[in-house]
Amino acid sequence: MSFKNYIPALFFSLLTLSLNAQSITQTIRGTVVDQSLQTPIPGATIVLLNSTPLRGTTTGPDGTFRLSQVPVGRQSLKISYVGYKDRIISNIVVDAGKELVVTVDLEESVQQVDEVVVRPQIEKDKPLNEMAAVSARTFSVEETQKFAAAINDPARMATAYAGVVGADDGGNQITIRGNSPNGLLWRMEGVEIPNPNHFSSLGAAGGGISILSAQLLTNSDFMTGAFPAEYGNALSGVFDLRLRKGNNAKREHTVQVGLLGIDVASEGPFSKNYRGSYLFNYRYSTLGILSKLGVSIGPAVNIFQDLSFNLYLPTNKLGNFTVFGFGGLSNSYINAPKDSTKWQSEYDRYNENFQANTGAAGITHSINLGRKAFLKTVLLASGFQNDYRNEWLTEDYTASARWREGYTIQKRIASSTLTYKFNARHTVRAGIIGAELIYDLSRKRWDTETEQMKTQIQARNATQTLQTYAQWNYRMTEQLTFNAGLHYLRLMLNNSDALEPRGSLKWAFAPNKAISFGYGLHSQMQNIGSYFVTTGSGSEAIQPNRNMGFTRSHHLVLGYDWSINDHLRVKAETYYQSLFNIPISGTKKDAFALVNSFDGLTTDRLINKGVGQNYGLELTVEQFLHNNFYFLWSSSLYESKYKGSDNIWRDTRFNGNYASSFLAGKEIVTGETGLFRKSVIGLNVKVSYYGGYRYTPIDLVASQQKGEAVFIDNAAYSQQLPDYFRTDIRLSWKKNRLNYTRTLSLDIQNVTNRQNVFGQYFDPRSGQVRTSYATPLIPVLSYRVSF
Repeated sequence: MSFKNYIPALFFSLLTLSLNAQSITQTIRGTVVDQSLQTPIPGATIVLLNSTPLRGTTTGPDGTFRLSQVPVGRQSLKISYVGYKDRIISNIVVDAGKELVVTVDLEESVQQVDEVVVRPQIEKDKPLNEMAAVSARTFSVEETQKFAAAINDPARMATAYAGVVGADDGGNQITIRGNSPNGLLWRMEGVEIPNPNHFSSLGAAGGGISILSAQLLTNSDFMTGAFPAEYGNALSGVFDLRLRKGNNAKREHTVQVGLLGIDVASEGPFSKNYRGSYLFNYRYSTLGILSKLGVSIGPAVNIFQDLSFNLYLPTNKLGNFTVFGFGGLSNSYINAPKDSTKWQSEYDRYNENFQANTGAAGITHSINLGRKAFLKTVLLASGFQNDYRNEWLTEDYTASARWREGYTIQKRIASSTLTYKFNARHTVRAGIIGAELIYDLSRKRWDTETEQMKTQIQARNATQTLQTYAQWNYRMTEQLTFNAGLHYLRLMLNNSDALEPRGSLKWAFAPNKAISFGYGLHSQMQNIGSYFVTTGSGSEAIQPNRNMGFTRSHHLVLGYDWSINDHLRVKAETYYQSLFNIPISGTKKDAFALVNSFDGLTTDRLINKGVGQNYGLELTVEQFLHNNFYFLWSSSLYESKYKGSDNIWRDTRFNGNYASSFLAGKEIVTGETGLFRKSVIGLNVKVSYYGGYRYTPIDLVASQQKGEAVFIDNAAYSQQLPDYFRTDIRLSWKKNRLNYTRTLSLDIQNVTNRQNVFGQYFDPRSGQVRTSYATPLIPVLSYRVSF
């Protein structure tokens, strides 16, 4: 071969070496704002820590900054401005596929900088809401992605936190401090939203799979008790979700293919010279695609799809607007085999069809009124629709209706919040929330005595709720902060109302130690369906629960925080909750109470005379990512008791007595050679252990005689399921290339395939009590590309 034939090969080799040697970088952009007023801070200094030589920039007149050619990987920023506390954002992920766009809130210093040395803030678990001093923490999108088996779901992620226990392996409902799962409030952009989960039922706070996309969420707050005054109509916890804005300088995309679904996300500017942006994510279930292709996926078919979006529309003088929303369609059905030899239990001869559709769309307007006031207004329209049909196959395989229910809830919300900052010490926030509920509710069930379908719930009408609140944040010193507020809730359906005082105090008595105390009175309206329970028929039909009041609860929390160093924290909290006005049986003396329900829906006649109490001790030891390693150990001891109309104190259904969770993860950054060169390997594990839920034993003889389950009421919740133990793992492989990032991950829920007991049921076909088990091993494989 002549020399000239080597030239192309030599050129290609040099080009390849050049590309491999080229360092992969990305841009970090963002905005620095005042924590309370969200006003931009011009002239703030941003330093890229650990850079050599040290690199940095300053914010412009609109508070924005830009750092280009930042090496991909973990990076840390220090943000400073005169009169504000320095802040360090550590271990943020810089990927080649997308620019990193952040919003940094700075807290104004109470004292002059020449009077006190202000230490940088590295409080990663500190909530974004500065008026939440106890039982609150922020969580990041990264946590929903990297925690083992969290699979981008905030609710599944939260089971790693103290006091939070998963209610069902097959779904993401959670119990908080022994409370019913339906005591949880979901908020987005400052207003209540319907339960954002697929396959959810009326009144439930969870479902099978989260509708929310990690592509849209930014750092948000999670609270487990004694909430600030702006949160109403909740008893156990709050997810206060915030949406991120799309990149307004560059178009970027993400495609993800996995066992759960196929996602497509896109974001970017509307035009070159406009600061606005769009962001959306669409997903369709993988099993749904396979079923449409004719692939058999078992007796149960689960199909879902969802869309979420956020449009940012700033103006020069009229403030900033956003248009946001999400929607999900889900369907699950089982067709019983028309072959009696395949009916191993009575439940094998039932057809079931379940549809759950939910969504919300809203518009926000934010504007600074002068230099001290910030006004945010939100208009939201949401909808929830359930349809469930259950049919029993006769001996000749004719389908006979056994259960029909259909629920449609529409809600329209108008909310306005004014934040006024008098000075660095005093901030006041007040707001009003009006909502209209339009409902169409129907439930019919087979009556074994009359052998026909009987109406249990029937209503079609509208009502309204009103909430208003005011709260005051008083920073007495840099070390001592006091919060106080009032919340008012009213239901126009029956004129039930509640005035709720709230307050908290936090004292940082040492540079790395703090104690806090919080109190709150909280109220929650009942499941809308329970108000319209129908008894009797024809002209004698009545709705005995229409005038039910709110379930209410006093929350007391005492906390201690110890920052051992910048990355290792210890947190302990003890709490007491006194519940009252719990709906219990109104016609007989028994053990029934609505606090034992997953969704708060019942067809019994109720009165608000039940009481309960939850109390416990929680301990958290957490190492934030340091030297590419993190861990979180949380543990709680607790009691959850109630008293029904029989006036006997009992364990609630959710009183497991103890719970512990340990999760840990290691990131391995590979070298320059080998198959995994220039990659990040993630190894994550989570171990959960907690006491089993309580249950009421079944009277076998009475059940055999009646042909359906008969429970021993005077032994309600006296039995406890075996202890629950589960191990989850997550393996991931991320590789950055020029202009794109790809990630291959495998989440395995219940990797040891342990058979945890879910409960017991009576099988009429065999006449025996059988045991049902929680979900077995579930692998979730996913491949994502961002570019």
